[in-house]
Amino acid sequence: MGALSAVSRGAARGVVAAMAMSGLRRMTTALSLVEDTPPEAVLRSTVPGAFARVPDQHRPVAVEAMHWTYGALGGAAFGLLPRRVRRHPLAGPIYGILAWTAFEIGIAPALGLPQADGHKPAEQAALLADHLLYGAVVAASPWPHRD
Repeated sequence: MGALSAVSRGAARGVVAAMAMSGLRRMTTALSLVEDTPPEAVLRSTVPGAFARVPDQHRPVAVEAMHWTYGALGGAAFGLLPRRVRRHPLAGPIYGILAWTAFEIGIAPALGLPQADGHKPAEQAALLADHLLYGAVVAASPWPHRD
């Protein structure tokens, strides 16, 4: 199985992982554990004029499309890792934690978004949980079982 196949499978799993994250995040926002989802905050910060022009009823679609795109890119990056690393039982959770950490210490400050230390503990836990879920799905054994 070539590197391109591992990357494309990783990208596909990344989309599915982002979808799973979105489901968990829908629950955590409904429970008021997460006030503002990172994908929406990123869109409002990076392209405020364009995001404001999106009709209110279509904004969730724009947020999801962006989130799934990021998920695909993160999954593709996971596919670039050496096979022995991808196959390690802790690879997914560690990858999810690293993705969350990269966002919190790199992307969020660069965009002027609140960082983890500005979040309530319940919000931090919820955001960490959905990134652990992301990592677990990205690292899940592909079907059929070869990669």
